[in-house]
Amino acid sequence: MSYDQKLLETIAQVEKGGAQKYHAKNTEAGKLFARERIRLLVDADSFVEDGKLANNLDADLPSDGVITGLARIAGRTVAIMANDSTVKAGSWGARTVEKILRIQETAKASRCPLMYLVDSAGARITDQVEMFPGRRGAGRIFYNEVHLSGVVPQICLLFGPSAAGGAYIPAFCDLVIMVDGNASMYLGSPRMAEMVIGEKVTLEEMGGAKMHCSVSGVGDVLVKTEQEAIAAAKQYLAYFPENFTKPPPRVEVKAPKHSGKRVDEIIPPDQNKPFDMHALITELIDEGSWFEVKKLFAQEIITGLARIGGQPVGIVANQPKYKGGVLFVDSADKAARFIWLCDAFNIPLLYLADVPGFMIGTKVERAGIIRAGAKMISAVSEASVPRICVVVRKAYGAGLYAMSGPGFAPEATLALPQAMIAVMGPEAAVNAVYFNKIQELPEAERPAFVQKLRDEYKQDVDIYKLASELIIDAVIPGDSLRGELMQRYALYAERFQPRAEKKHGVYPV
Repeated sequence: MSYDQKLLETIAQVEKGGAQKYHAKNTEAGKLFARERIRLLVDADSFVEDGKLANNLDADLPSDGVITGLARIAGRTVAIMANDSTVKAGSWGARTVEKILRIQETAKASRCPLMYLVDSAGARITDQVEMFPGRRGAGRIFYNEVHLSGVVPQICLLFGPSAAGGAYIPAFCDLVIMVDGNASMYLGSPRMAEMVIGEKVTLEEMGGAKMHCSVSGVGDVLVKTEQEAIAAAKQYLAYFPENFTKPPPRVEVKAPKHSGKRVDEIIPPDQNKPFDMHALITELIDEGSWFEVKKLFAQEIITGLARIGGQPVGIVANQPKYKGGVLFVDSADKAARFIWLCDAFNIPLLYLADVPGFMIGTKVERAGIIRAGAKMISAVSEASVPRICVVVRKAYGAGLYAMSGPGFAPEATLALPQAMIAVMGPEAAVNAVYFNKIQELPEAERPAFVQKLRDEYKQDVDIYKLASELIIDAVIPGDSLRGELMQRYALYAERFQPRAEKKHGVYPV
């Protein structure tokens, strides 16, 4: 056999992955082969693989269960790591870890996004001494992720399990896309939980995709198929620059997908009546540009990427449809992380405020609502990208602060004509100040007296009065808001705000 023939046969064998029975099992579960996932993700014929022959002397470990290399997505360079679950369930050996470390180092040197296509049962216990504890052991993967964070985008497409210590690969990524029914994350398996702590639990309850995308918040996007996961990853990446030194890519302007209703028809005049904030967002953004992050988690606040006039923008919006838009511990955590993400990669922020404030009560105090609120306000305070706050209907109490109100140095605080800013709403304010006096009145006289006090309170916080006092920079008719935002973001594009000279803050997390 010639040298060339041997090489071709070795490569062909490696590219097949594991035994056919493992391919068949994956196909039955609706899972694609790792190399097919890469093919669908990247531009045609652009993938350049490294370490393909790792462990090739062991026929059972082609590429040592992981595929790494560089490619292009929409013409831009990306680094890729993909577990091959047909090879010992995608588990990690010494060479697996070394390949992952090297592609991370390549991404750092190239300053290009890094895509983790995860489908792994975790460490091979038989190889633990070689791959677990050392200077270039598995822990170094997470160390590298932390140091890459905010330097280049890191995206995890979770197609199968991410078990034990390996669960920290998605945890340190900017975005985690999970395939329903197959993807899972857990530090200890259900079998381990039963053995160690006596808890009987299913895999879905322990670490399934729906659970993580709706309860824990570790997952960001839930999809039905692997093809949807790949399409979502491409869409998400299109909003981001290659690294933190570059501006986000602009595209051609598209008109919004108008509902046919005027903005003042979408937003109820009654401050306490719920409506779907997504309807307003649709009127403001370029058609087809919405990418929601953590859609199923803490739904009282909306976080997502969009384009306004072709410009990528991160949107943080209260959602009156859920819990009245009140901020809870989870919603503050969700918003803080999204703000940090956008700020890291130079994506301007738009806050759409319709917030009664932070939740009160024993339950949330014990859960750390003050700490969580401080975390969100820290993120708002530190963001150096252009920011616009729009008061849609109301911004009460510390909710104004959390939504980047005037005291947090936004480029502008805008308001729709029906908006109100106050320590609290008229109903709560009148009750707090005049409760005893109201009780002293005959019951028949109370409603008129209360209404008179509420009307006086509304006059005191009238939006035109706030504009007169320079608290509001502009009052904008709803149907003119998109045009105003487009113009302002274009003018703010060259703005630069250097960070304070310090290592970092001591965050309330």
